[in-house]
This record gives sequence, structure tokens and C-alpha cells, in this order.
Amino acid sequence: MDRKKPDHTDGNGTPMSPFDDTYKLEANQEFDLGARDDDFKSESISKGSDGLFEEMVVDSTQDLGERPNDVVGSSDGSLKKSAHRTRKLKREKAFRQMRDNFKDAIDEFKDKKESDDLNERDRSEEYRTVYFNIPLPQDMVDEDGEAIVKYPRNKIRTTKYTPISFFPKNIFLQFNNFANIYFLILCILGAFQIFGVSNPGLAAVPLIVIVILTSIKDGFEDSRRTLLDMEVNNTKTHILTGVENSNVPFDKVSMWRKFKKTNTKILMRVFQYFGEHFTSAGKEARQHRLQQKKKFKRAGTALPRSSLDSMQSIRMSGDYLRPSLDPQIDNQWKQENTGANLVNTNLPVNEDSKFKKNYWKNVRVGDIIRIHNNEEIPADIILLSTSDEDGVCCIETKNLDGETNLKIRQALKCTSNIRSPRNIARTNFWVESEGPHANLFNYQGNFKWLDPTDRATKNEPVSINNVLLRGCTLRNTKWAMGMAIFTGDDTKIMLNSGVTPTKKSRISRELNLSVLINFIVLFVLCLIAAIVNSVYYHRKPKSRDFFEFGTIAKTPTLNGFVSFWVALILYQSLVPISLYISVEIIKTCQAIFIYLDVMLYYEKLDYPCTAKTWSISDDLGQVEYIFSDKTGTLTQNVMEFKKCTVNGVSYGRAYTEALAGLRKRQGIDVDAEAKIERREIAHDREVMIDELSKISDNSQFYPDELTFISKEFAYDIQGTNGAIQQKCCEHFMLALALCHTALVEHDPKDRNRLEIKAQSPDEAALVTTARDVGFGFVGKTKTGLIVEMQGVQKEFELLNILDFNSTRKRMSCIIKIPPKTPDGNPSALLICKGADTVIYSRLSRKSGVNDETVLEKTALHLEQYATEGLRTLCVAQREFDWATYEAWNEKYNVAAAALSHREEELEAVYELIEKDMVLLGGTAIEDKLQDGVPNSIAMLGNAGIKLWVLTGDKVETAINIGFSCNLLNSEMQLLVIKSDGEDVAHYGSTPQEIVSNLLTDYLRDNFGLQGTEEEINHAKNEHSVPKGEFAVIIDGEALKIALANDEDRRKFLLLCKNCKSVLCCRVSPAQKAAVVKLVKNTLDVMTLAIGDGSNDVAMIQAADVGVGIAGEEGRQAVMCSDFAIGQFRYLTRLLLVHGRWCYKRLAEMIPQFFYKNVIFTFALFWNGVHNNYDGSYLFEFTYLTFYNLAFTSIPVIIMGVLDQDVSAKIAMAVPELYRSGILRLDWNQGRFVWYMLDGLYQSVICYFFPYLLYRKNNIVTKNGLGLDHRFYVGIPVAGICVIAANCYLLMEQRRWDCFSCFFIFLSVVIYFGWTGIWSSSLNSFEFFKSASRVFDTPAYWAVIAVGSFFCLLPRFTYDCVQKMLYPSDVDIIREMWSSGMFDRYPENYDPSDPDQEKLEAVYSTPFGDTSYGHIDIASSSNNPSTSVVDEEYAMGNIPSHKEGRLDKGSENRMNVGGPQFRKSINGNMDAGWSAIRTSLDRTRNDMLASRELDTRFSVERARVSLDLPGLTKAETLLK
Repeated sequence: MDRKKPDHTDGNGTPMSPFDDTYKLEANQEFDLGARDDDFKSESISKGSDGLFEEMVVDSTQDLGERPNDVVGSSDGSLKKSAHRTRKLKREKAFRQMRDNFKDAIDEFKDKKESDDLNERDRSEEYRTVYFNIPLPQDMVDEDGEAIVKYPRNKIRTTKYTPISFFPKNIFLQFNNFANIYFLILCILGAFQIFGVSNPGLAAVPLIVIVILTSIKDGFEDSRRTLLDMEVNNTKTHILTGVENSNVPFDKVSMWRKFKKTNTKILMRVFQYFGEHFTSAGKEARQHRLQQKKKFKRAGTALPRSSLDSMQSIRMSGDYLRPSLDPQIDNQWKQENTGANLVNTNLPVNEDSKFKKNYWKNVRVGDIIRIHNNEEIPADIILLSTSDEDGVCCIETKNLDGETNLKIRQALKCTSNIRSPRNIARTNFWVESEGPHANLFNYQGNFKWLDPTDRATKNEPVSINNVLLRGCTLRNTKWAMGMAIFTGDDTKIMLNSGVTPTKKSRISRELNLSVLINFIVLFVLCLIAAIVNSVYYHRKPKSRDFFEFGTIAKTPTLNGFVSFWVALILYQSLVPISLYISVEIIKTCQAIFIYLDVMLYYEKLDYPCTAKTWSISDDLGQVEYIFSDKTGTLTQNVMEFKKCTVNGVSYGRAYTEALAGLRKRQGIDVDAEAKIERREIAHDREVMIDELSKISDNSQFYPDELTFISKEFAYDIQGTNGAIQQKCCEHFMLALALCHTALVEHDPKDRNRLEIKAQSPDEAALVTTARDVGFGFVGKTKTGLIVEMQGVQKEFELLNILDFNSTRKRMSCIIKIPPKTPDGNPSALLICKGADTVIYSRLSRKSGVNDETVLEKTALHLEQYATEGLRTLCVAQREFDWATYEAWNEKYNVAAAALSHREEELEAVYELIEKDMVLLGGTAIEDKLQDGVPNSIAMLGNAGIKLWVLTGDKVETAINIGFSCNLLNSEMQLLVIKSDGEDVAHYGSTPQEIVSNLLTDYLRDNFGLQGTEEEINHAKNEHSVPKGEFAVIIDGEALKIALANDEDRRKFLLLCKNCKSVLCCRVSPAQKAAVVKLVKNTLDVMTLAIGDGSNDVAMIQAADVGVGIAGEEGRQAVMCSDFAIGQFRYLTRLLLVHGRWCYKRLAEMIPQFFYKNVIFTFALFWNGVHNNYDGSYLFEFTYLTFYNLAFTSIPVIIMGVLDQDVSAKIAMAVPELYRSGILRLDWNQGRFVWYMLDGLYQSVICYFFPYLLYRKNNIVTKNGLGLDHRFYVGIPVAGICVIAANCYLLMEQRRWDCFSCFFIFLSVVIYFGWTGIWSSSLNSFEFFKSASRVFDTPAYWAVIAVGSFFCLLPRFTYDCVQKMLYPSDVDIIREMWSSGMFDRYPENYDPSDPDQEKLEAVYSTPFGDTSYGHIDIASSSNNPSTSVVDEEYAMGNIPSHKEGRLDKGSENRMNVGGPQFRKSINGNMDAGWSAIRTSLDRTRNDMLASRELDTRFSVERARVSLDLPGLTKAETLLK
């Protein structure tokens, strides 16, 4: 709707005071908020209302706006109008009360709709104004003085059900299944005697049991989400009391909420009663409570109780043993306030204002909240002040964007000195805010107040840097105080989270089509029966006239109509109700087996694999696309300092996953190489620890935590390689100890130990390594840093910190250098660390400042580090005189005080000083992967599964992880998609044009595609692994554009499908979900999403299968997932073993179930030929019940639970077997129809073999009694059905074990046993003594044997021909298995387990083979398939060859290759001299010849289409 700004003047242009009754909000000059609150009045009230309530509320607000100010005159007309208005107001009030009482009840049963369009979640135009300590304007309150605008409660619900809505909602969802409706109709029909059902109650039992069991399963699954919601909602925080919050109306508990609370209390009491009386732990707790009660009773005191609600939270509440406010803080404001005059000292001190504990669910918009260190933020709040004097605090946003580094948030300048509840109670202000939206990186608002001195309106802009978002965690800050601006569903984390879906497996969805086919067949059978019975109604002679006295239906038409429904009941087993309960039993058992698999148990966290959604286990066997988070999913959130280069000399030894992958592609036995290298590293570690211990007594040196292994560095820092190199090493480590924003805290377990708390794990790794080698940062003072240098503590005065951000990609600090003489001036030293490309571009180009050779060597070292998958950065410095610093500092202070465009102003000032620097060196940090990640990804790739990485982290770190886990390699061409930059300026003038043209060019140039609908349709049928060496790298801004319209979405999807790897960086949770839905819905493939944080919940819920990783720091994704595991590598076994088994079992079990019912049902149908389809039964009635209950059901369930075509070790050793699930070869409608036709054929054999036997011979027993009764004919028919169905199942079962064979045998025995037992009872009536008569005739046994043989013969013949002439891959593997080729594999074989020995494969298959073809058997060979020089292991880096000295260990490592190896290397170097073109080439060849660079691999990196951060190339750095 159109919005209009209100007039905030008194008519003369003078702004009104907020204390005036007629005050309206001031228009904002800097941030156009557009619409105001008079628009909110109608919109916000009606939001969420339903039908009549919505119309009534909107009408009431319109009438209120038209109401006159007073009533003039006393005439009858005026009195009538006044009375009419009074009655109308009363009606409106009654309607509002009715809405308040019952609106929640209506919303309770409404399903939340989740939009796929990210723009539809943007409600930023729904502006709001939040007041503190100010009465609301008249246009924002109703006639009762309560706020009109309704904000959502801070109580969240991620569950599908509540205790009240569970039963109706669950029943409704269950009867969305057409089969359940069908069975319900049959139960209703059976209640009428006309349709001949002898026991309608017994007939309804299966449906009732299925509905109850399904409800129990759904309730159990959802209960765990309910417990998590209760835990979150009942987490404690501190809310300011004593100041009325007028922004929300008084929390009147509606009748519906009272009803829910009463039910919840009753339910909790019931649970408590059962727990205390039927569990041992509950009995002990009850006994202890009773003892405590007696103890307090004797003492004369009451039991302590919580004034809060009953459900307590186990989350950290920040309950500190200190008063909520310090007495001296009140005076602190007057002493320290040098900023805005916000506190009105004329107001009296409010003694009642203090922070009290309360629950998250009770936080309201406008509340002042205080959060303590390590607490989570309960709502989106504007930061007012912190315990830091500068008003800054650190937050961890891992739950939001996946980044583990701490981020700095700045309190508003005008409120940063408000440090007590008494002072905040003496302020009056309001916030003009944009509406809620899902963008995590953007917020706009204005903080306004009236200056108490001159009554002038003041304003300070509010940005995302002044906001703490719900889900973040406060770190390294004692406390922070803020104002809640968004609560509950309006918070950004909730807007990015999807609605909890009801997931259904693919087989279950496609099963509906199979059921529909059976319904059509059933309808045809019933129609035939109705027509035949109607046509033959007048056929003579009519036995019904003599024995049945006619029929209820007196006409042929009505008789045919009744016969249709009778036939429907008679043939109902064609759509078996027991199928659904059997499938539920099987899936439950599969979930239990997954939980009990010890190979999926993570001992470190004591966490097994847990199936939370039992109904989709078969989907695990069909996954084609995996969408993975990076931080905490592929990585451990641990950074380790591995290497560095100082003055052109490289230090450090490491054998990374990326290097192992590179060597593996060269054909090297990486397992053997890794063992040798790790042994050498362990030796160097001991030497380095000994050498460092000799230097000084380092109080903060902990050898177990040492990650930087270089004995050469230990030698050089002692001066072994010269004084110059020693000074360079010392200065480099001192720079790392000074240039940071880290803090130190005492370890609670060891007070002498200092823990480093940094904004990022990278920074912590740098500072920790400097500490390990003798330059330990041990604390801060008001003016600087304290560093312990070789056992001696020194203080360095810190002048300024130039903060890091993703745009600058660097941070700097300025240190004051004391004057050399007492009369001299001090100087300033700038130390800068950042991305290698950024630092190199800011180095001084003056002659003699930076040694060109050192620059080249450092660049080559950084290039090598990056090739090994390490994260690189450079360190540089600049020294300048004091006058230069003072002039720059003045500009810095002006920029830091700017109220608008502060960041841009600071950036410009930073650029003035961060230039003309001298390079000190570079570092290399490893982002530690979780155990077995590269091997797991390789196995998943061999299985035909594509892995896409969707991360909120920056591009540089994502690329490094891509190389580390071998998603990216040096042979790939990286197709970069971005929306801005100089290198893409020629693609268009707008970001939309740039992204669209990039997608078009990449598709056309690399794959010859145009992005048409026809190409998408073709891609749906293409499931092969992409052939080309391409990878897509895209950031969040470009992804937002790529998903904006259908054409770009189509191009983006086609491009990504044809690339081997896809990395989406800096993406929001909503964008992750959008990418998953794009692939799932467009390509019609099975998708799986895996993550560990709240930022992954949206994509976990959007995917067909969601997997959560139980991380050490949090399990936010686990409770919203379908499966939970301890580490990423367990996903491999979950898919390749359990997923494949579950899929294949159900794919065989379901058609088997239909097949056995087709035999039985069509045997009844063929019998109708001889009785005009009058509805009479061929079988005795108990056969109809026991056929699916006892004769055939148990074996098919056992097969669905225990069948295995190959063992677990073979499924892990041959991951290619998984591809059959991707191609959907084991379950499809064609296979279903084939089983149906086979059953139709066998039904003919089952019925007509006994029929023809009796028809021709009219067999009689020994005593002359005949066997021509229909029930007696039904005995051999049922016998052939039972034996054929069970033997058919045994024939198709891949694994024969004693358990399954026993139950098949038992099922057949039950048929014979029941026939004998039941026919011996007088209650069997016509069936009495039938067994003794039939079983006594040899013809019965003959027809049973012959009929069963001919039933199974066609399928047995087909199976033999297929396995001998056209074997599938699994047939070949099974033959290899039986021949003993897999005997050397242990039963618990898992190539992703780093503790297990890797074994060579006994087969070979081309990676990415498009067809599910045969696996070629290959003989084992110890020689690599490609010709690779047998190079030795020379990982040790050495000092510069110009120094003319090598340590003995390095010399030995250089010469281990022997003369032939050295000759090969020297020959290569000689050949290279002829191609030298640049100084860098000469330096590279010199370093290779002197072994200063690793000679075992090429440092060529992946080719990139555009400039891309994170790919370090020496040539690029030296440009």
C-alpha cells in the first residue's frame, strides 16, 4: 500500500516534542523510512488474522480514524449518533477480545508457507518505530491506550505439532494418503450387512493399528524438536525492569493460551508421575525431593521455588555471583561522559530499575537486555553499551554465517557510556527501524533523542555493525546492553530458517502411482463383476429363488451396483493395507540398525549415528547431489601454523591433505610416503623442542600444542646461520606477537596458563606460534601490549589499530618507538599483515628498500604453500617519523568521529599510511580437515555423487579447503562468477548484466550450451559425472543475481551440472536453501544437505535428506536434521552401506508384496467365472485374514530388514555399486508392472490347475465323501499361492541365512497347521474335517508340487539366463566375493578411516562412467600406471643458499636420492636454463637446484577465468 510520511511540525514548521500528546515522529533526513505508523495500524493488526476477524479489525481502525473529536449538541439525533457510536465501539472491543482469545487457536492449525523466492521474505518496507521511556503517539494506540502494532513473541516453534494440534493435524496428514482413505471407505462399507462382511470391527483393526503406530512414530520424532524449542525458549537472560515498555500491549494471556498452558502442565505432570514411579532415576529423584521437603519442613521454611515457568533450560544463563549493577556506576556517567548528552539528569533516579533474570520467550520489542560473556543473544538488539570503555564487543557468528572468527560490534556513540540500569532509566529515545528481512549483512535505522539541554532532536545512524543478531554468542566481553528491535519470527536467523517440512521418501511417493495402478485394476475387476452379475441376473434356473428367497436388490441394475461394492470388499487385498504397516516396520528396524552400527559411532563425543526421520532411510541409497557446509562440516574449526618464509628462507615441515592428493594423482603411494614424512616430522619436533628449551625459560611454552615444526628455525633464531637471519626471524615473530587484536584469559583449570582469545582462528594460530618460539603475548595495558621476549617481559605502546574487514583483507597496528636519545623525538612503526596480493601491492618500489631476490623467493614460497593447500598471508612494516604520524592521526580522529559514512572515511585514511612498506615474510596456516574427508569425498565421487560446497565463509578460505579436500586440483579451470571488479567491467554496466553474460559465455565457450529448456530436460536424464576439468566459484552477491530470474537460474544450473566441483561462498542460509531447491526441483534428483550450525538448518530442511553433524561447540543442525552423525566421514558408510541396503531392500520388498497379493486376489477373480461373480468366497474366511498376516507377511518383512546383496566391506571397497540407486534401476514402475504380470500368470496356474483336476476327475475320499465344495477347492489353490509366493521370495533374496529360511519354512508350515487345526473345530462349520479329507488324497500333493513348479519356472529360467549371459555389476562382484577375492579386506573395512590401512582395489573402472556398466577386473600391481620419476622425500626446507651453510640433516635429506636421481634433477635444470626469460624464472631454477623448493611436484595452480582471491601465483604477486 502507499505510505506517507507524517508531518512532525506544529503547523508553523517547529518540530514537536515527544512528550507532547500530539507528538508524531520526526521525518528522517538521512534514511528515508517512507511510511509511518498510521499505516502499520491497519496492516499489523490484521497480520495473521483470519477471515472475519481480519475484516472486522480493519473496519474498526478505519472507523476510529473517522470518529469526530467530540459530540456537539444535545439533540435527539446527536444522542442517537453518540449511542450508536458507543454501541459500535463496544462491538469492536468485543470483536478484538474475541480475536485475541481465538486468533492463536486459528493460527495453531495453519501450516506455515515457506516461499522459495528470497525477495518475498523481504519485509524491510514494514517500518517500525520503537520508543523507550516515552508514551506512544496517539495514532499508535487504541481507545484503551494500548499499542496497536502487534509484534511476534520471542517464543519460537520449529516443530510440526503442538500437544493440542498433534492429533487432528497428524490424522489429517495421514489421510492425505489416498490408500488410507480407501481403507476407511471399506471399513465404512463393511459396517452395512448388505455387503456381506461378517465382522466389520475385525476388518477395521488393521487401519486403526496403522494410524496409531504412525502417530506414535511421528510424535516421537517431533518430541525431540519440542524439547529443543523448550530449552531455547526457557534460556535465561537479563531484562530491565522498573521502566514500562509501551511498545507492546500488556501481555494478556488469551483463553487459547490458557487452555494450552493447562494442557502442558497436565502433560508434564503425567510425564513426571510416570517418570517418578516407573524409572529408577525418577524414583531416586522423588525420594530425594521428599527428603528435602521433610528437611525444610522441620526447619520451618518453605521449599525454594522458581518464580518462572516450570520448564527449565540447561543452556548457559550467565548467572554470575555479583550484583546486577555496581553502586559506583551512577557517578561514572558524569565523570566519563564526553559524547552526546543523552541522560536527563533532571529526572529522578528510579530505584526500581534493575536487570532481572527472565526467559528468552518473555523478551519483547523495546526491552533493554543485558547479555554476559559466552551467552547467546536472545533477539536482534541494537547495541547500546558494553563493558569495554570504547563500547566495542566481540561476537561469534558461527550459527549465522558459518564463520568461526570473532567479529567486532560497536555500541552507539551516544549511549556507549551508559553503564547502569539507573542511567538508562533516565533517558528518553526512540528508534526508527526498517522492517524485518533475511539479509544478515545489512540493517538500517536511526537512533533519535531530544537533547535535555536545548530540546533539540539529535540523530545517530544505526548500521549492522551496531546490531547483535539472535543466535550470535558474546565473546571476550564481560557484558553488553542493548534494545530488542526484532523478536521471534522477525529475527534474521528465523527468517533464514525454513519451515519444518514433512518429508516423504521417493519410493513412498512413487508407491502412490503403483497403488493407483492397482486401484484402476481393482476398479476394472469390480466393474466386470458388476456387469457379469447384472447380465446373468435372470439366468435360469435361479438357485436364489429356492435357497436365498431372492436378493435385496430387486433389479439387475441395482444388483450390479451392489455386486460392485461386494467385489470391492472381496478383492480389497489387491491394494494391501498390510503393505503400509510392513513398510513402517521395516523402516523402523533399518533406523535401529543404523543406530547400532559401531562403525558410525564417534567415540570422542560419545555420539552414534541417529536416525531422526525414520521414513526416508531408503532415500539414502539414491542421493546424487550432496550440499555441504565448510566450517565445522569439512573442517575441524582448528587452524595450525605450519610454515613461514622469512628473509627468503622457508621454514616448516608438513604433509597436508592437498599435497597427498596431488602426489596421488602423480601415481605415488601416498600412504607409504606419508608414513616416512610423519616419522621425519616427529623427529624434527623433538629436536625443535629441545633447541627452544635451551634458548630461554618460556613460561607459556606447551610442547604438546606445538604445530610449527622446523628445527632449522630453532637453529637460526639462535644465530647458527648468521646474525642477519637471526634478527630477521626475531623481528618477524615479534611482529606476529604485536599485530593482532587478541586477548588473553587465565585458564580456569590452570591459573598460570594464559589462553589466547582472538577474533579469528588464523590470528590465534599466529600469536600462539610466536609465543611457542619465545615471543609470547601475555597481556594488555591501557596503553599497549606486554610481550614476553625470550623470558623477559617488555611493554610496547600501541598507538592505533587499523581493523580488518573483508574488503581491506588486512589489519595493521602502529607501535610507538621510543626516541634513541633523551632529547630526540619518538617514531612510529606500522606493522601490517594481510592477504599476499594486498601486501605485495603496497610494498615500496624504491630501490634498496626491498631486496628483489627476497621478494621473488618469498613469492615462490607462498606459491608452493598455496599448492599444498595452506592459507597464506604476508607481514610487512613501515617506519615513519613522529610528525608524519601526528598529521595522519589527526585525520584518523576526524574520520573515526564521523556520524555518516564512517567506514568509507576510515578506509581513505588507512590508505594514506598503509603503503611503501618493507616485506618481513609470509606465513602458511592449515585449516585442519576432519579425519578422512578427502578419502570420503573421493569415495562419494566414485559412487557417482556430486558434492557442492555452500559456505558463508569468504572465497579465499573456501578455495584453500577445496584444494585440501581435493575438490579442486591444479588441472582444473576455475570458472569465476562475480558481479563487480575491473576484470568483468566489459561484461556489462550493471551487476545483472555482468552475471548473465558470464553465465552465457561460460556455457557457450566451454560446453556448447545455450541454457534452453530443452537442454534442461536433457540434463534431467543425464546422471554421469562431468567429464571436463571445470569448477564453478561464485559469491553471495552474484548468486543472488543468478537466482533472480528463470533464465539465469537455468543457465546457472546447467553450468554447475557440467562442472566437477561447485563452491558457493559468502552465501546466506536462505541462499543455501534456494540452491538446494533449485537442483532438487529442476533436475528431479535426490539431494542431501549436511551441516553443523543454525546457518545450515534451512538447506537441511530443503533437501530430501538432511544430515546434521554433532559438533563440539554446538548441535544446532542436529535437532532439525533427519540423520545425525559425529563426523563427515561417517556419511560415506551411511550412504554406501546403509543407504544402499535400505533402498535395495525396499525396492525388492514392495513389488514382492504386490506380487503375492496379485496371486491370491486374481485366484478369487478366476473363481468368479463359475459363480457369476456373486461375491461368494473361494477360500474359507480365515484364509483371507491369515494369508497376509501369517502365511506370507513375515518372510517379506524379514527380507526388507536383513537382505544384503553384498556385505558392508564390499560396499565400501566398491563404491561404484551405489550408482544403481542414482539411476533408479532397482525400483521403477516398469519393475512393478513386471512383478504384477508375473503374479497374474501364477494366479492362473494357482487356480486352474486344481480346478481342472477336480473338474475332470471329481475326486472323492476313501470313504466316498466328495471334495467338490468350494472351500475344499480353495485349499490347494491357497496352498500353491502360499508355497509359490514364499519360494519366489527365497529365489529373489540375495542373502540366505538361517533366520530368513526358518521363517519362510515356518510360514508354509503355518498354512498346513492352521488348515488342520481350524478344520478340526466345530466353529469352522462348512470347513469342518476338510483337512483330513483333502490332505488324505495323493492328487492334492501332486497338484501342489506341480503347480508350484510351473509358477516358479519362468522366473527361475529368466534369472539363470540373465546371470550367465548378461550379468550386472553386482552379479560380477558377488562372484568375485564367493571366489575369495575380497577375503583380504577386514570386516570393518573403511577407507575413510585414517587409522586403517589402505588396500588396493581388486577392480578398476573409469571414473565418471556414464553407464551402469560392468566393472573390469584388474590385476594388482605395485607400479603406478603412469610414468613418474621415483623422487625422494625432500620436504625439509633449508636456509638460503646464498648464506653458504646447510645443516647436516638438510644435507642428508638432499642426498638420499642417489646419483641417478640428482642427475635427473640436474638434467631438468639444465634444460630449463635455455628457457629463462625473467628474473623470477632464474630464481625459481636456482631454488629448485639448491632444493629450496620442493622438487616433487609442480607449483602450477588451477587456471582461473577471472581474478580470484586465494590463488597465489608468484607472477601475480610480482606484477
